[in-house]
Amino acid sequence: MTAMLQKKICMLGAFSVGKTSLIRRYVSSVFSDTYLTTVGVKIDKKTVDLDGRTMNLILWDLAGEDDVNALRLSYLRGAAAYVLVADGTRPATLDVALSLRGRVEADYGPLPFVLLLNKNDLPEQWTITEGDMDGLRAAGWWVRSSSARSGEGVEDAFMDLAIRTLR
Repeated sequence: MTAMLQKKICMLGAFSVGKTSLIRRYVSSVFSDTYLTTVGVKIDKKTVDLDGRTMNLILWDLAGEDDVNALRLSYLRGAAAYVLVADGTRPATLDVALSLRGRVEADYGPLPFVLLLNKNDLPEQWTITEGDMDGLRAAGWWVRSSSARSGEGVEDAFMDLAIRTLR
């Protein structure tokens, strides 16, 4: 009997970009307009099937950061991958994500990651350009847009990231 695979994935980003909402959408298929601030870290689990192999994704929802230096990078110890979340309606949150990526790379080296530009269900408020996203993709970033509200892009992003942890 083979042991079940288990992978730790951390959610990183500024305050109120939708990290908790993305996890709730992915794990429980629900969305709530009620904003709840994450204090410290909240851990969820989702069991997935990858080509006949069962994997537990242990999702660490880290408290949001506006003061980038406040993120406790020690929470990433043992992580197989991470999700950077930015709010497509607030460009400053992309700057936070860029800074976080640099700090994670400096402390832990290259880990698989995805940048989720969340809140694509608000197109009239969207301010991050296709050019911004293309520039990041050209630099080797894996960039997706998502909506915790509608669920668009959420399942695919987590499943693709889970597959990338096996490589």
